[in-house]
Amino acid sequence: MKKQAFNPYLPSWEYIPDGEPYVFGDRVYVYGSHDFFNGFAFCLGDYVCWSAPVEDLGNWRYEGIIYPRNADPLNPEGKMCLFAPDVTVGPDGRYYLYYVLNEVSIVSVAVSDTPAGRYRFYGYVHYPDGTLLGRREGDEPQFDPGVLTEGDRTYLYTGFCGRGDRSRTGAMATVLGPDMLTVQEGPVFVAPGCEYSQGTGFEGHEFFEAPSIRKVGETYYFIYSSIVMHELCYAVSREPTKGFVYGGVLVSNCDLNISSYKPANRPMAYGANNHGSMVQIGEDWYIFYHRHTNGTWYSRQGCAEKLTILPDGSIPQAEITSCGLNNGPLLGKGEYPAYIACHLFTDTPSVYVGGDRFPRIMQDGRDGDRDPAYVGNIQDSATMGYKYFDCHGVGRIRLTVRGYGQGVFEVRTAWNGAVVGEIPVNYASYWGEYSAPVSIPDGVQAIYLTYRGDGNKGLKSFALL
Repeated sequence: MKKQAFNPYLPSWEYIPDGEPYVFGDRVYVYGSHDFFNGFAFCLGDYVCWSAPVEDLGNWRYEGIIYPRNADPLNPEGKMCLFAPDVTVGPDGRYYLYYVLNEVSIVSVAVSDTPAGRYRFYGYVHYPDGTLLGRREGDEPQFDPGVLTEGDRTYLYTGFCGRGDRSRTGAMATVLGPDMLTVQEGPVFVAPGCEYSQGTGFEGHEFFEAPSIRKVGETYYFIYSSIVMHELCYAVSREPTKGFVYGGVLVSNCDLNISSYKPANRPMAYGANNHGSMVQIGEDWYIFYHRHTNGTWYSRQGCAEKLTILPDGSIPQAEITSCGLNNGPLLGKGEYPAYIACHLFTDTPSVYVGGDRFPRIMQDGRDGDRDPAYVGNIQDSATMGYKYFDCHGVGRIRLTVRGYGQGVFEVRTAWNGAVVGEIPVNYASYWGEYSAPVSIPDGVQAIYLTYRGDGNKGLKSFALL
């Protein structure tokens, strides 16, 4: 039986950001870096892989460690971190994993006979004379490789451009030969960083990091994280190494720019850096991205939303939801985990993650413990939003709550809508159930829960009854 699909799409205790999704055979595979719960830095883990049947996107399978940190000859003790990778199928039919270690600005490559590995170290991207890409005079540092193979040519996209750093020009494209390592055409710039964007059409959404590439028909879509960090943007061209024109925003992990249900400039979650890409699954296109948990930048989880590619090739920005891969709203009956909240905010809006008074997704125990996540640090005015549910005959809601605080949870079907129910909650050091009648209209609805009271609460789940 198919499972409903939530955001995040992996288990609540797994932290795989920077997702690069691909369909190989009858499964979709996601490759990314590997954060830890309560981690002190980005990308502390080995590369792992998860996959799901293309017909059952709520049923993800752990494929195990596909490439450990110490597999690179430059990192035998595993002290360096594995930053965001990408995978492509070479002309020999094998799978090639491209990555950069956090302290070395060159591109490493590993190879496997199967999508889920294990991958074995293969070599470093280099010029014909053996000089490593990134170390020739005039090269800019390599970072965040994205790859696309067509015939005997592989297009490698890299780069990082921070604000105020004029030594970094923009995103680079390099052409590799059929051995997947040797540079055939040196780096050219395909999208500008913010220090070189004047007059380019990229102003305000300049390239920052996270280059990725997809081809739809005859059009190349260059996907990247912009200088504001929380959004994934795209540019289009009919050629893979030149002519890219800014297209728009694909997704923002705080839903900035979306104006369909709230003011465009109002953030609805706590954003920060972003990284991901597009994939076609069946007839549908999706954008994979990540969200931030635990009130930090360093415990990121993968999410996905459906995209619409219009006849002219443009793509409207996707709204962040709790049901991204579900191909429609969730059932408006039954119990749901609180951690699938797509919206978290208080009466004090904030675009970026961090802050002692903000609610956050968290878990008990340590990284790797399979304890279910919950929403914690719920103080007065904290709001959790869930979208969307197909509701019919919902007349009661039940919450599972704990924490030292007393007040009420207000229920709404819009972030600024009328209160349709109130659930009083008491002081408790254990998870307890509280319920109350609600008046939720039939049809597709959002559910917003706002705490009004003192102290600090945690929300484990809610049930529509």
